[in-house]
Amino acid sequence: MSVTEYFSSDYAEAREKFTDAARAAGAELARFINPEKGPKGEELSTDIAWLGPRDAANVLVTISATHGAEGFCGSGVQVGWFRSGRAARLPANTALLQIHAINPYGFAWLRRTNEDNVDLNRNFVDFDQPLPVNDGYVTYQDIICPKEWSDEIAAKTSAEIDRLIDDLPPLVMQGAVSSGQYVDSKGVFYGGTRPTWSRKTLEAIIDTYLSVAKRVAIIDYHTGLGPRGYGERIGDGGAGNPSWERAQDWWGDLTSSDDGSSTSAPLHGTNLNAMADRMPEAEVTSIALEYGTRPLHDVLLAVRSDAWLHAYGDLDSEQGRAIKAFVRDAFYQDADDWKQMIWSRGIDTQEIALARLAG
Repeated sequence: MSVTEYFSSDYAEAREKFTDAARAAGAELARFINPEKGPKGEELSTDIAWLGPRDAANVLVTISATHGAEGFCGSGVQVGWFRSGRAARLPANTALLQIHAINPYGFAWLRRTNEDNVDLNRNFVDFDQPLPVNDGYVTYQDIICPKEWSDEIAAKTSAEIDRLIDDLPPLVMQGAVSSGQYVDSKGVFYGGTRPTWSRKTLEAIIDTYLSVAKRVAIIDYHTGLGPRGYGERIGDGGAGNPSWERAQDWWGDLTSSDDGSSTSAPLHGTNLNAMADRMPEAEVTSIALEYGTRPLHDVLLAVRSDAWLHAYGDLDSEQGRAIKAFVRDAFYQDADDWKQMIWSRGIDTQEIALARLAG
């Protein structure tokens, strides 16, 4: 079977491929239904597949669609891991937990965000405490998220953002845009005001399936940053953090958003930090596997235009359809060579994780 067949054209196809492949591999399935519906009125859900002993000391966890529209990538690797037979070759005392479409709304509607315009990877904060402050977003909010949108406005604001990226110190403007903000509910990279459905679902999955694990490896699949097709392994924290040090020992080519070596700016409220905190008795080694698609200019434009569309625009208009096509292409390169690069780096990353978990 060709690697390209592991990947899907939309959320519904991805879910069907994942559940069919998981059943064929003998995995135990569970479904968590989201309260919203898809663009065709379809039911939306996060699906999980467990393979191996339920009391396994070692567990490899894979996650797709933390950022909705990025889900094509991770889903393809998850499906392929089952279809290729690799999932059946688990080391002793080791299990596999694949979490498919943790943000099913974003996957189905081609949004990085969820049903409340919340970026799940900025939502894992303590909402009973003062929320992180992003002064840069507030300063440049009118440029980042204008309330009117046209080709002219898109070009003008993109040029201004590009200028600021060049003029300000490294990652300062990217951080202003993307590190997370908690003041503009219609804006980009919004962290929300309370735990989202996806966050609560992920926490429930951890409590149910990982409570007895001693060693856990987590690979969270993302797209949109870096060179096209290259999978950057971004560690949790940086040098001195035990999880990051272990991951560096395992994979050897780790980057960190904390020290400036990553294509990602430092972030607030990420899932990987929260997952490790929820398993204090386990040794957790986690990375985000971030694949490049299009230049950063295009990716930021896609995110900004989509935020405007859902806040002020018409999804059924010609402009709305064009924006959605642009968003899809910004996070999913529907090309055979790109899919092969995603698959090759993904299986290498997962095979190393399994070997080091068992070793």
